[in-house]
Order: sequence, then structure tokens, then C-alpha cells
Amino acid sequence: MTSMLDGCTPWPEEFVDRYWAAGHWRGNTLDNLLRGWALQYGPRTALVHGGTRITYANLNRRVDRMAAGFRLRGLRSGQRVVVQLPNVPEFVITAFALMRAGTVPVLCPGSYRASEVSHLVRVTEAVGYVGPSTYEGFDHTAMAADIAARWPFLRRVFTYEAPGASSRYGGITTDPAGCQYYPLGSADAPPEPALGRNAGQVAFFLLSGGGTAAPKLIPRTHNDYAYQARAAAELVSLSENDVYLAALPAESNFAFGCPGIVGTLSVGGTVVLAATPGPAECLPAIGRERVTITSLEPAAAQRWLDALPTVQVDLSSLHLVQIGGAPLRRATAERIGTEWGCRLQQVFGTAEGLLTLTRPADPDETVLTTQGRPLSPDDEIRIVDADGKDVPDGEPGELLARGPYTPRGYYRAPDDNARTFTSGGYFRTGDLVRRTPDGNLVVTGRLEGSAAG
Repeated sequence: MTSMLDGCTPWPEEFVDRYWAAGHWRGNTLDNLLRGWALQYGPRTALVHGGTRITYANLNRRVDRMAAGFRLRGLRSGQRVVVQLPNVPEFVITAFALMRAGTVPVLCPGSYRASEVSHLVRVTEAVGYVGPSTYEGFDHTAMAADIAARWPFLRRVFTYEAPGASSRYGGITTDPAGCQYYPLGSADAPPEPALGRNAGQVAFFLLSGGGTAAPKLIPRTHNDYAYQARAAAELVSLSENDVYLAALPAESNFAFGCPGIVGTLSVGGTVVLAATPGPAECLPAIGRERVTITSLEPAAAQRWLDALPTVQVDLSSLHLVQIGGAPLRRATAERIGTEWGCRLQQVFGTAEGLLTLTRPADPDETVLTTQGRPLSPDDEIRIVDADGKDVPDGEPGELLARGPYTPRGYYRAPDDNARTFTSGGYFRTGDLVRRTPDGNLVVTGRLEGSAAG
């Protein structure tokens, strides 16, 4: 069996020492951090989905039991498992349970179909798949069966059924190719002693966004992702009194850890999971759950603004809306503060790591017109021309980045790495930006033909 770091590019030792010395990396795995959060915030509500409410203590217990259940079903440390679940509590429980079992979840968008999922299974040699039996009319289990017939290492499929739904697949079954199918709820067993693991190991894989090429796998370690989520939470002064609405897909970097789900759980706040970012579901949820912070792409924000006059809800609890993923028109940016009575935060980020954000205390003009500054004091950025030379402030160029939460390479992708990472370890984002005199970045477009993303 290959190790979890096989096919990954490590940070050079000098940078490892620097990030430890700065206190960015602290040596605790994400699933073990959840144990601490459960002890600290036990009776508080961790997750909300419709009428379902799960406390921190219950969340940790369910993660414990599911982790033991996965190991009972034959999953072992270092193996990879594709997770393709909608925004339901089971997504959070499964992701943490797989990490606690020592396996590595591959967080997969729900929109991916056979070609993309098969690619992920092949590259990672995934032994398991977790997904809905069917979702929004698509048969995920049939897709998994077709992929399992093609790749013999995929031998365990766990199917999620929404509460009250009847399963077409019944109990535990085995197909002619030898792949076993389990209801996700059957991954349940008495908890086992904690596994001893290194927080420098890969916690999970995120996927490169956009483009028409096959998705590239981004290895995120426990150390780097815990730091990213914690630093993003600190930047917006997130506390146990905050309620985060996960309106975007939970497997996206933006919703999972900017500060998102992980950052909110780290401070004892509450995560509300929405099936879609549509205003019909999200606006009432803000009023009902007293949501204080959410993250959106500009198109969804525009739909919320347009729908607000027809949806009578109280948005007075909302104090911060993060916008990222695409350019935000100034007219839309101005409407957010005026019509919702909350603060806007512009965010630029990649699943490969770098985050730039406007700060809560920034002048309005900065918030309305820029994507802010890097999250970490140890984020190193360059803005370069076509020849790789740094350009002056105010001039557009490609953004390059390296830092304590920006991995040094894609997983098992040497050709992509040679194109996308410099010899000095900088990630070529493929995004065109310019830097303002006060150090903020303005994203102006994409570099044509970029290998990133």
C-alpha cells in the first residue's frame, strides 16, 4: 500500500521550521481538534440542517462511531475514499470520521459525473466511495458501480439516504465484480482507541476549480488547513456566538475553511447547512437561525438582493457577508451593505491555498474595490509579467504565491507541477492582479491557457 504522502511534494525543511516557529502549525490533527471542541462546547449546537440539530458532544460521538464502523468495513490508514455528499450533517460527520479512521477523504463536488469521479478514483486508487443513493434525479450508486467495474481497487460503496427516503438498494450487497455496498448508517461500531498520527500528513484532498481539464488533486495537511481555518476565523473575530450559513457546497474550500465550517466549529459556533445557495431557502434560514455570517459567489448574492423585496425575513442578525469566486461589480457591492445592513468582505482564494481578504476595519473604498491582502504574515506573493519578472505596483501581472497553507504541488501530477509551480515553490495561480499603493490586490482576469485551476 502506498503511503499518504506518496505522490505529494513536501514543504522544504527551512519552511517547515519557519511555520512551526511562527506558531502557524501546531501539530494537531483536525479530527483530534474536534475532540477538544466537543469537550469545550459539548452541549452547544454544532450543526443545523432543517429540523435536525446536533450538539458538539453528539457530533464527536457520531464521528467516533462512524470511524470505527469504517474500519470494521475494512478501510485502513492511508487509503483514499471519494466523498460526494450534499450539504447535510453526514458530510461533516463522514469527512471527520474518515480522517479519524486514518483514511484520506477526497472531497468531490456533487455535480461531478462518471468521467470526473472515475478520474479521481483512478489517480488516488480510492478503495471507497461515499455518496447519495440518488440525488436530484441522478443515480450515484449506479455510477459508482460502473466505476468499480473499471477499477478493481474500488470495493466499498457507502450510500447515504435522506431521512425518510426508502432505499432502492436495501442492506449490504455485493455485485458480481466483488464491490460491496453498504448503507452509510451501517458504518457504526463502538469507538476504538485513537490512532497516533502526524499532523503533517495529508488530511484530505481538495480539487482544482474551473477549467475543462480533469480535476487536479490538492493535498491539504492537518497542520496547514487547521491554520488556514483558525487564521480566517481570527481575522473576522468569529466566536461561539456566531452562526455560519453554509450556502455554497460544503466540499468547496470557501465553505469548508475560509473560515467556513471548520473555522466556525473551532470557536464553538453553529453551522447551518443549506441544500442550495438560492434565496428561497437561505433567506428564511438567516431569519430563523439568526445567522451572523455567510459566504457567497456574486451571482448568488445578486439573486438574494433581487429576491429580498418579495421575501419578508429579518436579516438583522447578519453582520458579515463574504463574497468570492468571481469579480464583484461595485454596484452589487454597494447594495449589500445598504440593503442588508451588514459588512461586506471581499475574498479571493484558491483551493491550492492562498487567501486574500479585505479586513473588517478597512475603508469602504478598499472593501468595495479590492480583494484585500493575504491572510498570513508568512504568505509570500509575487506579481510577474510573461517573462517571470516582478512588475511595479499598479501594473497587472500573474499572481504567484507560497506560504504555510499553500501546498508545493498537486498529487501524482508531475507534468502539471512542472508547469504550475516555480523552482522556488511558488504556485502560479493563473490569475491576473494588480497591487494598489496600500498593498491590496485587485483581480483583473485570468491568464489565457493557464495550467492552474
